[in-house]
Amino acid sequence: MSCGLENQSCAEGSTELFNCSSTDNDYLIELESGNYGCNHYRRRCKIRAPCCNEIFGCRHCHNEAKNSLEINNLNGHDVPRHEIKKVICSLCGTEQEVQQYCKECGVCMGKYFCLKCNFFDDDVSKKQYHCDECGICRIGGQDNFFHCESCGCCYVKSLKGAHRCVDKAMHHNCPICFEFLFDTMKDITVLHCGHTIHLECAKDMELHFRYTCPLCSKSICNMSDVWQMLDQEIALMPVPEIYRNKMVWILCNDCGGNTEVHFHIVAHKCPSCNSYNTRQIQGAPTSSCSSRVDQILR
Repeated sequence: MSCGLENQSCAEGSTELFNCSSTDNDYLIELESGNYGCNHYRRRCKIRAPCCNEIFGCRHCHNEAKNSLEINNLNGHDVPRHEIKKVICSLCGTEQEVQQYCKECGVCMGKYFCLKCNFFDDDVSKKQYHCDECGICRIGGQDNFFHCESCGCCYVKSLKGAHRCVDKAMHHNCPICFEFLFDTMKDITVLHCGHTIHLECAKDMELHFRYTCPLCSKSICNMSDVWQMLDQEIALMPVPEIYRNKMVWILCNDCGGNTEVHFHIVAHKCPSCNSYNTRQIQGAPTSSCSSRVDQILR
């Protein structure tokens, strides 16, 4: 249906504030054994958010807390990741400038460390790398990705020269779940039209028999088999006598062409690209191809 991408998300770290005077030996053992961090990342430090001066495990912990529906929306905000100046060691509790090793106890706060993003993560199996053009850290291995200057984001190399460029392709919310795509932690896919969407959301669309881009209405996969089925159905269903010479104008969502065609109750075929992903723009009565496609695919 679409070209799948590796996770295009920005990686950052997590953990909760630990007081160095604590006698909780179990917590120390967890830190040393690798069982540490928050729900988003594994690392041995926390951040002090420069926007509200509060301590959080990571920027995602901050954003979830500050943008919760349980608080006043007027106070909602995201942490400016590049402005983070202070981190707190989870092992000894020392607050310090952003650095990979704690200045007090010497513990490595994250095996992967990016000073540009103020980001720590111990799980290096993600193959994190920093993209200077994107301005954030991404995962999947730098050798497996390229930065598309036209789209303004990183794609897997298999899409190099094989995708339709869209200006700032990921700099918008997912059209299904409305989460911002550019630094999402979820997998993203590029549709045939060049628009981006969460891979999970694209699969949900398919489960609901939705095969057009929610932004531009172009087909998101090869629909030629469906168009052939519609050809057969239309051939077996002649229109009533009163509509036999009726002409209507259609707009093809796939090729963008405006064409005058014979009216049919089932659907209208674009003579330029043979797509039935069309809409009637002039002439009455109307017919809906999308509803008929849903019925065929069910």
